[in-house]
Amino acid sequence: MKTLRILVILPFYGGSLPIGRYVTSALKEDGHLVEVFEAPDFYSAYDSLKNLKVTTDRLDYLQNSFLNVISQSILAKVETFEPDLVLSMAQAPLNHQALKRLRRDGVTTAMWFVEDHRLFTYWKTFAPFYDIFAVIQKDVFFDELYAVGQPNVLYLPLAAQPDFHKSIELTSVEQRKFGSNISFMGAGYPNRRIAFRELVNHNFKIWGTEWEGDHVLEPLVQLKGARISSEDCVKIFNATKINLNLHSSIQADELVTFGDFINPRTFELAACGAFQLVDKRSLLPEAFEEDELATFSNMNELIEKIEYYTTNPKECEEIAKKGRERVLKDHTYLKRMRTLIEFTTERIDGWPRQQVHSKIFSKDYPPELEQDIRKLLKKLNLPEDISFEDLVWAVRQQQGTMSDLDTAILFLDEWQKLYKERN
Repeated sequence: MKTLRILVILPFYGGSLPIGRYVTSALKEDGHLVEVFEAPDFYSAYDSLKNLKVTTDRLDYLQNSFLNVISQSILAKVETFEPDLVLSMAQAPLNHQALKRLRRDGVTTAMWFVEDHRLFTYWKTFAPFYDIFAVIQKDVFFDELYAVGQPNVLYLPLAAQPDFHKSIELTSVEQRKFGSNISFMGAGYPNRRIAFRELVNHNFKIWGTEWEGDHVLEPLVQLKGARISSEDCVKIFNATKINLNLHSSIQADELVTFGDFINPRTFELAACGAFQLVDKRSLLPEAFEEDELATFSNMNELIEKIEYYTTNPKECEEIAKKGRERVLKDHTYLKRMRTLIEFTTERIDGWPRQQVHSKIFSKDYPPELEQDIRKLLKKLNLPEDISFEDLVWAVRQQQGTMSDLDTAILFLDEWQKLYKERN
């Protein structure tokens, strides 16, 4: 596979932020050169505009102006990095003008819209400006995207990152803090608030935000409803005997909605080798076999299965083991990014563009130096046919003290630039 330069645009915050980080890790794992636009670094300044106590129309103007500056910053990053692909996560701060500019300049763009299209409808105005639009739903959503002028639609379900979502050994302190017979990790959507009231008499812990004002569930909510880090989520998954996974809904009349998309928790729990009870989804049979996940279709069935699996831990282990094997085989972010790249290659003529760069090794290259550079390439997870310019970029991305070889490579790069300027 060709080594690509990929610029990942993160959102200010939200559920697609950690997904963007997993995507970045997977692309690097696959040997691509990845630059990240850290939008979260700008969020505090953006959010502080609300404290100005100005009229709504002035606040809208200021926020839009700020977002324009962010978009211009992304364009500057593109000019410097010269990516083959700009990959935006859902709610990335990239406005219409910037997307038009990227299209005019021939820069290929993609968005991974990892949200429910019925609930978050901003996709209607942005989708036509992207070259590729990847989504976690099918059928009706595809038709609606075609209708607004987006022909390159890819079904790309969520996934897990195996070097992060994994089985881990917990200390006795961690087990006491994070462990329980039953737990749920997620936000307090209306359907969950009502459903979980039936479980208050169990050894049940609730983790996550947006549970305020629910006096029935409040005693079960851990850490006073604080946001849980991704690292602690993995600990919770590993420490819990039965992880509940009820997909969110803003409707409270249907607790189990039989919706379509599969949330990231489904894949992450499975990758951790953790046992879960997940509500049935229309797209779930495409991702897992029946013996790889335990499912429920209503609250009565959920309660029955909680009782059953509480007394059958060996069966829980077997199901969790099969679920983990399936995720590692088919549902990793590495797999998803390869699918996205293959789809982009098929749909965008001439992509990726052939870039003319100087090769690292020549016929009369000093053997000792060649050996050292090949070791460096292996350390940086880079292919041996990489260009010298890309090697320089990778060296600059390293953290910590530079080696003598790193310094020599950067010096050679500066010398070549100076030589070209003089000639």
